[in-house]
Amino acid sequence: MSDTIELERLMYIEDEPDIRLVAEIALAQVAGFNVKICKDGNEGLASINDFKPQLVLLDVMMPGMDGPQILNKIKALDEFKQIPIVFITAKAQAEEIAKLKKLGAESVITKPFNPMTLGDNIRTIWRNHHESKQ
Repeated sequence: MSDTIELERLMYIEDEPDIRLVAEIALAQVAGFNVKICKDGNEGLASINDFKPQLVLLDVMMPGMDGPQILNKIKALDEFKQIPIVFITAKAQAEEIAKLKKLGAESVITKPFNPMTLGDNIRTIWRNHHESKQ
């Protein structure tokens, strides 16, 4: 039995309304997380201090600020330097995944994701993140 902190609060920054809706159902209703869904990086960055997510899910391709830019801005905040950030992307080639991990992403989930297993996938990423820190 590990002493991993339970994952409860996560933020998902995604510009696509349909994906936001599916993700909210998958994460809040199916997986039981307290979820803050944001339509873009500005909204995510504006609410991160109040919401205090334990993990951030990020779309890669978004207008304005893209996922890697948002990751850099989150990692620049002292309180969120160590937070696991997981990209969700349709571009799941091995070299793209390697590039995102090199930027500091904890993991990459491919779109389309399965709404019934998304929460379990994220919990596995969370556990692996904490076990690697011990």
